[in-house]
Formats: sequence, C-alpha cells, structure tokens
Amino acid sequence: MDRGRAVKAALTQAAAVAVLSIALAIALPHSFFDDYGWLAGPAAWALCAVVTARVLDLPAGWTLLGAALAGLPSLVGVALGAHWLGAAIAIVAFGVWCGFSRTTRGPSRSGTSGTPSSWPSGAPGPEAQGGR
Repeated sequence: MDRGRAVKAALTQAAAVAVLSIALAIALPHSFFDDYGWLAGPAAWALCAVVTARVLDLPAGWTLLGAALAGLPSLVGVALGAHWLGAAIAIVAFGVWCGFSRTTRGPSRSGTSGTPSSWPSGAPGPEAQGGR
C-alpha cells in the first residue's frame, strides 16, 4: 500500500466533502436534506470521489467503486444518528482503498514498476545504453 497516496486521498476526499457540504447547506433548505438526503448524500460522495480521482490521477471507475464500498460502513453511523462519525469512517476506508490503487500512469512505488526509484525520470534505462 502507498501510505502517502492513502493519506492524500483521505485528505482530498475530506476537503471535497467539507466544501460541498458547506455549499449545499448554504444553498438548500434543511427540508431538502430531510426529503432527499438519501439521494443527495451518496451523489455528493461520488462527486467528491471523482474530484479525488482527478487530483490524484487515479482511475475514475476504480475510485468510484472504492467510494461506494467505503460508504457502506457510514450507513451504520447514519442509522445510529452519528452521520459525521460514519463519514469519518468512510473517509478512512476510502483512503485505504486509494492507497492500494494504481495511478492511471501505472504503479508509483519502487519495486512495483521494475524501475528503481533512484533512476532519473525520463532517462533511458540500462537496456538503452548498449549491450553490456
């Protein structure tokens, strides 16, 4: 797992959820969330996951799947009346999911790409330097 990517994904998702939540709370009456929160919440969560995927260069489909799975534990928090606790659990689970994901450019950790992390980016590999 790429812990750095997991933390970045969790923080990006948390920031996106916070910004969107505040914007929706300002723009819409409370009654909207009473009537349509069951739809607006998951849609907002998915939109924020797409933002996270774009920011971190993760595949959108795989990231949306992770968002859907990470959102399931939050249902327990909602059922217990602790909506934001459920959201916090979902953000952590989503971050872990993204930590195991590959970027759209392929793996980013040394040892998974076949190229040492100390090898200069864009430099030709050893095979391009003539046979040894």
